[in-house]
Amino acid sequence: MNEALQHSHGPAIVHTHAQQAVPPVADELKDPVCGMTVTDQSPHRAKHDGRSYYFCSAKCQSKFAAAPLDYLKGPQVGPVAAPSAPDVPGTVYTCPMHPEVRQEHPGNCPKCGMTLEPEVPSLDDEENPELKDFQRRFWWTLPLTVVVTALAMVGHRLGWFDMTTQSWIELVLSAPIVLWAGWPFFVRGAQSVVHRSPNMWTLIGLGTGAAFVYSVVATVAPGVFPDSFMSMGRVAVYFEAAAVIISLTLLGQILELKARSQTSAAIKSLLGLAPKTARRINADGTEEDVPLTHVHVGDTLRVRPGEKVPVDGTVVEGGSAVDESMLTGEPLPVSKRAGDGLIGATLNTSGALVMRSERVGSQTMLAQIVQMVAQAQRSKAPMQRMADKVAGVFVMAVVTIAAATFFAWGWFGPEPSWVYGLINAVAVLIIACPCALGLATPMSIMVATGKAATRGVLFRDAAAIENFRRVDTLIVDKTGTLTEGRPTFDRAVPVAGVEADEVHRLAASLDQGSEHPLADAIVKAARERGLALETAESFESSSGIGVRGLIGGKQVGLGSSALMEQMGIAVDSLLPQAEALRAEGASVMHLALDGKLMGLLAVSDPVKPTTFEALENLRAAGMRVVMATGDGLTTAKSVAARLGIDEVYGEVKPADKLALVERLQKEGRVVAMAGDGINDAPALAKADVGVAMGTGTDVAMNSAQVTLVKGDLRGIAQARSISVATVANMKQNLGFAFVYNALGVPLAAGVLFPFTGWLLSPMIAALAMSLSSVSVISNALRLRNAR
Repeated sequence: MNEALQHSHGPAIVHTHAQQAVPPVADELKDPVCGMTVTDQSPHRAKHDGRSYYFCSAKCQSKFAAAPLDYLKGPQVGPVAAPSAPDVPGTVYTCPMHPEVRQEHPGNCPKCGMTLEPEVPSLDDEENPELKDFQRRFWWTLPLTVVVTALAMVGHRLGWFDMTTQSWIELVLSAPIVLWAGWPFFVRGAQSVVHRSPNMWTLIGLGTGAAFVYSVVATVAPGVFPDSFMSMGRVAVYFEAAAVIISLTLLGQILELKARSQTSAAIKSLLGLAPKTARRINADGTEEDVPLTHVHVGDTLRVRPGEKVPVDGTVVEGGSAVDESMLTGEPLPVSKRAGDGLIGATLNTSGALVMRSERVGSQTMLAQIVQMVAQAQRSKAPMQRMADKVAGVFVMAVVTIAAATFFAWGWFGPEPSWVYGLINAVAVLIIACPCALGLATPMSIMVATGKAATRGVLFRDAAAIENFRRVDTLIVDKTGTLTEGRPTFDRAVPVAGVEADEVHRLAASLDQGSEHPLADAIVKAARERGLALETAESFESSSGIGVRGLIGGKQVGLGSSALMEQMGIAVDSLLPQAEALRAEGASVMHLALDGKLMGLLAVSDPVKPTTFEALENLRAAGMRVVMATGDGLTTAKSVAARLGIDEVYGEVKPADKLALVERLQKEGRVVAMAGDGINDAPALAKADVGVAMGTGTDVAMNSAQVTLVKGDLRGIAQARSISVATVANMKQNLGFAFVYNALGVPLAAGVLFPFTGWLLSPMIAALAMSLSSVSVISNALRLRNAR
């Protein structure tokens, strides 16, 4: 303990983002190898240069012992220094409206002034500090706003003060509201000018600033104004307008921040799937519960019934049914035995499993799904480019309209004309809401990507969501996309007088020595059926045509007709059955025993159970389905005939698939390509929308814009439905934002006054402006309940 205390007195390495370090805790240390938090009670420890170092595991300890200096130059080795919230080291903050704005500390967007958010939210996120700050400013100054507004409305009728005194009282009461509660808005407005990116805060700063400064001058030096500015015995002041605008804007920001916090609910729900600990089996056979962050690749872990699988890996011992619905959308538990893969965060329902960890931390499927969802949420939809262009000139146009309103009313309006001019100009500045335009598409994208992720559909970016609804042609690979992608034993066809199980048993006994995938399918099926297998002797493999060996002292051969020809065995008696099986897309092998044909074995790549329903849904949506596969044309046509696919291309190479995509695009088709292999990658990248099977290769998933976690083609129909609903939602938001501003700005300018006598108070304008952004966000959140 003394050594640990001495160690903790060394210089603490504090992340540069931390603004203030708290006093170190003596027994809370860092593993110098992996940076994990450990204590001086850890059994894994080592000494170097008179200091004690503590580790999360024996692996980290051995790495440190081999090269201590390599690790002492890297991660923290002193006590933990807690950064001040909300700045989390390593967190990237970005703008919901401008995802290209990225920085490693909290702040405001230099383009729109919006508060930056963590790119990937954390389950440990506390309440938004800006939300807490705005709530404090709002509630502390709300009583002052109410008093100022009441005085402005009825003070002259009460006769408690003369009007000059009342102006001074309103000044004193409104100063804290404008200068303290509204200070963040003025800072953002000034930043927008500095960065030459005028936005909503430019308008609010100009509007409230103009009303407040004018009113201060009118109170302090009323003599500088002409008589036309006089109203009820004083120069007209508008402290209540500035105060109410600030309060309503604060209220709008509070509502907006609360609504925006719900858009990250999908990512938080995904993060919440991961267990906090794992049960590790040590080399000496002992077991311990360790934090998930302490699990390394190659560790042996025990997963008990009812527990979640901690990380991605492979079953070593045991068997169980694992519920993968939370990640894949598959409703039924999946049977797992030794050798089967496991996905982290899935639920072990019944049996006990021992697994070997293979992917941990950011490499797990769950972590990659979270990253992909976060990336898609922060990407820009093509539709947003139009909104960005409009918003870019919108603010300057509003400022110009406000100036024109001020002078038009001043020169041509009724008395007091310049007062009318000022108030209407402020109303124009306040009611305009570029924020509603800017939020119209990002909010829809954030909600839709989260919704899709819970259905096992991962969009890489917003463009994929927007384009998917336009797809009219789908090119599908066969193996692994329409079919399971792995050979499965189909049937054994014996000659007369021989049992089918005996044909299967002999073939499986011989194939135990083969590494061929077809042999593995035959052996696996035999074991599942409980057939008694024997050990083959004198095993030999004839490259490309089959295998031979001795079983029970008898010569056995298994392979193609070419092998049978070599062995001098006629296969004519089963030729019709063999041709029928090949026509169904199966691979056929012949079995011979002591120079006599015993039967046939068929191994096929079965069609996925969900493929028929998926293709039916796609055809119902009016989509043209094309099969393009590297398999032989006979097999491809057989599978296509069973699935009702009319357009088939067989024996195609990667370049041929790419050419097919290009040809269909030249015909005016909007093409989606669905595949799972490396050979599909060029076509996936070229297609208007590439769809990768989550059960396929990393190259395919990296080339595609959409990934189906389960590898289920029904996800394409779901992705299309989500795309249709999302684009409709974005159009609704953009339409609302355009109509709101198109109607609100002229109304505030007083266009209807000559005909109706209507004028819009700046206070009403502020309320409308605040509610417009909240309305856009609320409409986007409706996507969470879309079917």
